Amino acid sequence: MHLFRSHNYQVFPDRYSGETPTIRGISWTPLPETLDLKDTMKQFLSDRVVKAARSLYSVMTERNPGLIRDRKHHLKTYRQCCSGKELVDWLMKQNDCLQSRSQAVGMWQVLVDEGILVHVKQELNFHDKDTQFYRFKDSEFGLSLITNEKDSEDELQESLSLLSQLGPDALLAMILRKCPNQRSAEDLEVIYEELLHVKAAAHLSTSVRKELAAVLVFESHAKAGTVLFSQGDKGTSWYIIWKGSVNVITHGKGLVTTLHEGEDFGQLALLNLSFIVCDVEANTVRLEEHGKTVLVLEKSAGSAEQGGAGTNSKYTVMSGTPEKILEHLLETIKLDSNGNDAIDPCVSDFLLTHKVFMPSSQLCSALQHQYPAELSEGSDQEKAAYVLNTKQKVVKLIGQWVALYGLLLKEDPVALEFLERLKKEVAADFRLFSLLKEQFRERRRTKVLENGYQSLCRNLQFDWFSNCEEPVGRLQPIRPHDKVLYEIYKPDNKPLTLMLPINTSVQDVISAIVKPGGDHILVKMNSTGERAQLKLDATAVYTALGLNERLFICTSSQVEQLMPLTEQQGPEQGTTDILEQMGSKDIANELTNYDWELFTAMHEVELVYYIFGRHKFQGAITANLERFVRRFNEVQYWVVTELCLCEDLVKRALLLKKFIKIAAVLKEQRNLNSFFAVMFGLSNSAVQRLYKTWERIPSKIKRIYCAYERLMDPSRNHRAYRLTVAKLSPPYIPFMPLLLKDVTFIHEGNPNYVDKLVNFEKMRMIAKTVKIVRGCRSQPYMPSSPQRGLADRMFLEGPATRISTYSDHALPLRSSSNIRHYIQNLKVTDNQRKLTQLSRTIE
Repeated sequence: MHLFRSHNYQVFPDRYSGETPTIRGISWTPLPETLDLKDTMKQFLSDRVVKAARSLYSVMTERNPGLIRDRKHHLKTYRQCCSGKELVDWLMKQNDCLQSRSQAVGMWQVLVDEGILVHVKQELNFHDKDTQFYRFKDSEFGLSLITNEKDSEDELQESLSLLSQLGPDALLAMILRKCPNQRSAEDLEVIYEELLHVKAAAHLSTSVRKELAAVLVFESHAKAGTVLFSQGDKGTSWYIIWKGSVNVITHGKGLVTTLHEGEDFGQLALLNLSFIVCDVEANTVRLEEHGKTVLVLEKSAGSAEQGGAGTNSKYTVMSGTPEKILEHLLETIKLDSNGNDAIDPCVSDFLLTHKVFMPSSQLCSALQHQYPAELSEGSDQEKAAYVLNTKQKVVKLIGQWVALYGLLLKEDPVALEFLERLKKEVAADFRLFSLLKEQFRERRRTKVLENGYQSLCRNLQFDWFSNCEEPVGRLQPIRPHDKVLYEIYKPDNKPLTLMLPINTSVQDVISAIVKPGGDHILVKMNSTGERAQLKLDATAVYTALGLNERLFICTSSQVEQLMPLTEQQGPEQGTTDILEQMGSKDIANELTNYDWELFTAMHEVELVYYIFGRHKFQGAITANLERFVRRFNEVQYWVVTELCLCEDLVKRALLLKKFIKIAAVLKEQRNLNSFFAVMFGLSNSAVQRLYKTWERIPSKIKRIYCAYERLMDPSRNHRAYRLTVAKLSPPYIPFMPLLLKDVTFIHEGNPNYVDKLVNFEKMRMIAKTVKIVRGCRSQPYMPSSPQRGLADRMFLEGPATRISTYSDHALPLRSSSNIRHYIQNLKVTDNQRKLTQLSRTIE
């Protein structure tokens, strides 16, 4: 069992240095210039931490001068120090957005790691306790340097923002330095959350990850060239790289490969994980039929395991045949006298992902099989009660299914036929139908209306879809049988327009244009001239086009002659003069209003179709999701295009300032998708190289921009963004590209089937991520009018730095209809080479 000792499992290279340890049979040392660069980066980060500490120390001594004082404990006096608990209390008061004391502990741990804050007994970990004392190293770091009172509040908020970004890494490293038997349940949860986003652990089950959280430890190697083990050594450890990289060198071949953050090595030691797996297996129940396993359940640790079972289950489904998973989930549905018990989250996980492993035809057949339930033993009264109870569960599950998919089920002929048939059976069952009506009356009296049942008995009329009508007065979702206007170009660049169903195949598109028998093909081409021939059986290709992509029809011999259209190249002139007349807040409001329409038009199941491949689901479309993702790219390149087309330096600086202000309002409005789109545009190389323009930006605006840049930090799987989102309450618009990346990560790291059984744990993880979309939209959003938006009452994190969102050029304001028209019809250049050329022309 010694292989489970903490040092046997994980290596995390130094969190600041990023130095490169080496697995080698021969020695290796990085080039001097590489070391110099890393030393410079480390020093830069340390300088920022010192500056942040100076700001905190200055505010603390000014506002709470009695906090740092002599302390007595166990007959010993400790000079000029604070207790850990007092420091955490003070920090919580300075930052209202800290959700837990552990977050504050992580922030103070950053200063402990830097040696700025030291324990009186030189302990390395920060403790949130009254009896643990800490001193600031004032003289060594110049913490008492006088600061400008006018800027102290801004500097404090900037310092808190920096420490809140670094805190989670420091907290995790601190926890991993603890002996496993000293870790609290909260500590284990922090490690587990980290493992969820580690590439090397993607294939591991939830249970194994939780077990690993108890044995993994921190190991730092600051010196480059450190040998972790040599070729031929017995493998005793499994390593995951947290920071830095590792070179693998073998005898005779030299450098074989370089491993980076999130990757692992020492896999032979994974054989020792069998002990963990065996421990997990002890909590596993396998149901067999005819000598074959048909369902695998795992005992839940508590009433509601993370990402697992709900309060009604003692066991979590791990894998199984589709029918057995459904049968088990039906058993977990409990009904009170009103049929109002909360449904197990696993049921909605199943319904959201069922098409991956159980097409509608198979699901309908299984539900029909479960509906006329029979009990083989018991009295007639017991049998009747069992049948009625089971039918209620089936109806409730179907109600949830309808509530989840809404009108999409009307596009599914198999599902629609089943629902109509079952509707008649329910209506014909006097006892069941009477019970459902009575439950609906009771719910209406108590105002507890659940979507599933509400759609069953609305106005006491049994109608599955009565609660699934589309809202009026907003952008309508694209449906599978909708027709769209296809615009297709011939080799001479003349357009052809066709009104065709969205799911039309490439073959049918070609047949609608030319006579059969030719060698015509359909090609998509982007603004750089890259061409791709589309497969004949591909569908919905028009709505899947990327930004500035177009469709061309030609023969095989004409493909090389195709050239991008003039309109694909983007505008020749910018719209600076128009933007000057619009307020930053008004522009941001209309961006958010339109984004919300696009976001709510997208059904969450489209993410499932998108990740697994739309072609695998008959009749499925992802047009609404693709439209929303395309919008992100459009806004991003709009920012770059406008700045690179503005030739006047003074106007360009004002425009750059306006875009930063727009980002500020978008951030306050919780429109993270467009916020990141604008920030990505500002970080584009064609914009970043405009040094003369950036020099004209006021320092206050630059500081705000730098703070926003930290939210874009991709390290540790975009931890900065995730911590920010964790503080939000709905409604908000998430950063969709990252959400898609998360679902893709889960999909690619886990098989659909395990031992020929559905890997339901994978489906549950995917559903949990996809449900983020539902959570974001769980509260209504009221469209903003000019000068009145969510920015007036919503802030993303901390006391916001107020900046004017209007300039002298914003008067007279354009009407909201004009701004909306402009925002919905952006003309952009997405050819990076052309944008760089434009950038070089103006500076």
